[in-house]
Amino acid sequence: MTIAIRLQEAGPPSVLHIVDVECTRPGPGEVWLEQEAIGVNYLDITQRNGAVKIPMPNGIGLEAAGRVGEVGPDVTHVKVGDRVVYALGPLGAYASGRIYPADRLVRLPDAISSEDAAAIFFKGLTAQYLLKSTYPVQAGTVVLAYGAAGGVGQILAAWARHLGATVIGVVSKEASVERARAAGCSEVLIWGKNDLPAEVARLTDGRKADVVYDGIGKLTFDTSLDCLRIRGTMVSIGASSGTPDPVSVATLNGRGSLFLTRPGLAHHITEIAEYRQRARDILDAVEQGIIDPSSGQLFPLVEVIKAHEALEDGTARGAVVLTV
Repeated sequence: MTIAIRLQEAGPPSVLHIVDVECTRPGPGEVWLEQEAIGVNYLDITQRNGAVKIPMPNGIGLEAAGRVGEVGPDVTHVKVGDRVVYALGPLGAYASGRIYPADRLVRLPDAISSEDAAAIFFKGLTAQYLLKSTYPVQAGTVVLAYGAAGGVGQILAAWARHLGATVIGVVSKEASVERARAAGCSEVLIWGKNDLPAEVARLTDGRKADVVYDGIGKLTFDTSLDCLRIRGTMVSIGASSGTPDPVSVATLNGRGSLFLTRPGLAHHITEIAEYRQRARDILDAVEQGIIDPSSGQLFPLVEVIKAHEALEDGTARGAVVLTV
């Protein structure tokens, strides 16, 4: 038997229930994975609360690390005993063990623990495509990043700094400022306390930001546009405050011929070769010390409700990981 987290309907953290599940044999192209650590992401929150619709009843979770316990027919990419990590694929990562497609498993270097892999992988994939594909950040780029003390924000800030960018972080409270600075932000602004466009202009000698990464949405969207230089790029990566209002193309022109994009992780890692290349980039960055996965906050799998509450109310310190 294994344990798994299931939900019958969308709602608050209390809709998450622990159930016993029979272990099953892997079919062609599948493995049975003995999971050791599970990443908790804000996407999980929005799927649980109904903001992002998923079929019900269902499992939850899209990221975990562990060891291959059994392989099915036609599996050559991994073998029994391999330490692996994955992101996306079928829902159901919140479990002590599960069936999973073998071709989406990425082998872990010995130096990276399962807990660190679960803290970094999904969020690292997000930061990687945002910095390397959505807007190619390089030396001299000015980045404005919301949520700079959060799981994705800390990775993005550290990696952007390594690439030579100047990173201006935005946080929601004074208590998060030092964590954002430690991650790699040269300056940290507090939402609601600072006039963001004016401060960004001051900090950049009037130039403003080349790119804004905004995961807040409705509350911050208009301000974010005002923080961009002429022909700057607005990257909307989430909507924790609600979906932004529709934007007229005339608005983008009137504010300086701005670029606007709303990318998503799935469109950057569905193709297996691309997924593996991005995964290698993340794991290399961890081994080289460019990004640090060790700031995760650990909760036992059976305390999944507490983990969701901590991430949702903002009391979590960096990445949230469930351990088995």
